[in-house]
Amino acid sequence: MTTTTVTPSTSPVLAVPPAPPADAAAYFAARLAFHTDVADVHTALTAGAADFVVVDSRSTQAWDQGHIPGAVHLPTAQIPQLAAEFLDPAVPVVVHCWGPGCDGATRAALALARLGYRVKEMLGGIEYWIREGYAVETWEGVRQLPPDPLTAPVDGGDCGC
Repeated sequence: MTTTTVTPSTSPVLAVPPAPPADAAAYFAARLAFHTDVADVHTALTAGAADFVVVDSRSTQAWDQGHIPGAVHLPTAQIPQLAAEFLDPAVPVVVHCWGPGCDGATRAALALARLGYRVKEMLGGIEYWIREGYAVETWEGVRQLPPDPLTAPVDGGDCGC
């Protein structure tokens, strides 16, 4: 019988070892219950299969700079007062803010969850929506930039994930 000896890793990646597979599966399943990404949101919206509403939690000035077509504008600070006016509690909400460096969507998601809404946060926010080459509505009309070749497939296709 051969035994394998595991030695402590000198790599910072494995200095803390990976979780056991069952724990990892539970974590990643839970994470997917709380987050979605811009590609999946875009795919659902363009296919007419959106069984959720997109909420942009940024300021009015930010909304006017550009927002996802069909999104509901509901600034984070106004969620407690206005959510019931704009959202159906039976419809899940996907909330976003500026981008991955902003906690605005997390604060908005927390506010909505506290009000009883089923909510997911869209990872990447409007920044990655635009970087992936998806259209936004502005006060001047619809605007669409080419995908950023460092953050999205250059052929506009599926990234394969």
